[in-house]
Amino acid sequence: MADKTAGNDIAYLSAAEMAPLIAARKVSAVEVMRATLARAERAQPVLNCFITICGKEALANAAATDKAIARGEKIGPLAGVPFHVKDLVDTAGVRTTFGSFIHEHNVPAVDQVCVARLKAAGAILFGKTTTPEFGHMPWTEAPLFGRTRNAFDATRTSGGSSGGAAVACAAGIGPLAIATDAGGSTRIPAACNGVVGLKQSLGLIPHDSAPDAFSNMSYITPTTRTVMDTALMLEAMAGWHPSDPHSYGMATTGYVAAARPDGDLKGLKVAWRPYLANALVDHEYLAQCEAAVETLGELGAIVEPMGDDLEPTEPYWLVLSTALWNARFADQLPQWKEKLSPTLLKQMSAGGDMTGEQVGRALMARTKLYRQVQAWFERFDVIVMPTLSRTALGIDEKLSEPILIGNTAAGSVRRAWYPYTHPFNLTGNPAIVLPTGLHSDGLPVSVQIVGRRGEDARLLRIAALFEAARPWDLMRPVLPELA
Repeated sequence: MADKTAGNDIAYLSAAEMAPLIAARKVSAVEVMRATLARAERAQPVLNCFITICGKEALANAAATDKAIARGEKIGPLAGVPFHVKDLVDTAGVRTTFGSFIHEHNVPAVDQVCVARLKAAGAILFGKTTTPEFGHMPWTEAPLFGRTRNAFDATRTSGGSSGGAAVACAAGIGPLAIATDAGGSTRIPAACNGVVGLKQSLGLIPHDSAPDAFSNMSYITPTTRTVMDTALMLEAMAGWHPSDPHSYGMATTGYVAAARPDGDLKGLKVAWRPYLANALVDHEYLAQCEAAVETLGELGAIVEPMGDDLEPTEPYWLVLSTALWNARFADQLPQWKEKLSPTLLKQMSAGGDMTGEQVGRALMARTKLYRQVQAWFERFDVIVMPTLSRTALGIDEKLSEPILIGNTAAGSVRRAWYPYTHPFNLTGNPAIVLPTGLHSDGLPVSVQIVGRRGEDARLLRIAALFEAARPWDLMRPVLPELA
C-alpha cells in the first residue's frame, strides 16, 4: 500500500478508500492526518482556503482512533477520515467566525448536529474553511481573511459562498467538507473547482442554526470529490432532529447503497433544459452539458428537451434574503459598520426599506414556483441543466456589475451566471452538481441534475452511473506548490 498512501497519494484518496485502509491498519489515522495538515499548511499561502486549522486537536483525535482500532473496539464507517467545515457552522472548541470581525474570537461550546453526527461516524475535524461574511455572495472573500482563489486558476474566483470547502477538496486537502447552500453556495464553487456538490432535499440534513426555520431556504450540505463520498456524508448526517421542522420523517439510510454504480438507467425519464429564465450560456459550456445528457441516454435513459417556462426567481429570492440579512444584522451596524463587507452593507441598504407586503408577495411567489417545479416531475424523473452559464468569473469581478458571456453583457451576476441554482433552494428539490470535463480555458464545467423532493437516493444512483461512465478522478488542478 505504500504507493497509495505515501506523500501526495494520500491527498487524493477518497473517504471510501481511506476508511478501510485505516480500519485494516494499512495506514494509520495519524499518518493520514499529518499528511493532510502538511498539505493544508503548504496550500494556505497559495489558495487561502482556511480560516482556522486545528491541527493539535486533530492529531490527538487521530491517535485516539488508532488506539481504538488496535484494541479491537467498534469504530464508525468514517473512522480516521479528515474533514473540514465551512466557517458558518459551529464546531465545539474550534473558532467559528462566520467570516466576520463580529465573531473573530467566537469559540462555540457545542457542535452543530451535522458536525456531531460526522464525528460520531468517526471522521476527524481538522479545519474551518473560508466563506464571505455570513455567506452573503457567490464568491469567497471577506475583510477578516482576504480572498480565496480558484484551485485551477489564480486569476479566477473560487465561487461562493462555500469557496474554501470546494477549493480544499479540489486541491486534495481532506476528502470531506461540510458546506452550506442558500442560493447555490455549495453548487457554484463545486462547479468552479470541479468537485461534487449536493444540495439535498430540504430537511434531509437538519439545519439547527437556521434563524427562520419555517421559511428556511438554506441548507447544510456535503462537498466531496466523488459521489460515494457524498453518499457516505449524507448517510452520516441525515435524519430527524427536533431543531428543524423540515427534518421530520427524513430517511437516514440507503444513500451508500444507491451510490454504487450498478445496472443502467433504462426507463428513466430525463428532461434536458438548457435555459432556466436566462438567455445566454457559453456555447462550449452548453455543449459539454449536452454531451453529459447524451451519456445518460447511452445508459438507457429516455431524454427529451424541455422548453423554458420559468420567470426569473432572483428578484424574490433577493427580497427574502435581504429582509433576513437586515433582520439579523441591522442592529450590529452602529458598532461594526466600518468592519463589515461593503457588498453586504450595499445589499442590506438596498433591502432596508422592504415592506411587509413585499416580503409577503415574495413568499407567495415562492409557493407558486414550488408548485410549478413539482409539476415538471409529473412528466420527468429528473431535470438536467448546466450549473452555470459560463466557467468561473474573474477574481476581481464586481457583484454589482454585469457579467460577460463571450463578448456579450449578460446581466447581473445572480440572474445571469447562476440562474440554475437558487430556484431549488426555494422549492426544496435535491440538486447535484457533477464535473463533465475542462473547458478550453482550462476551468471545470459541471452539469446539474435536479430530482423530486425526497428522491435523493435516486439522484445519487444516477450520479454514480454518470461518474462511472465519465470518470473525473484525474481532473485535478496543477499546483506545483503542493507537489
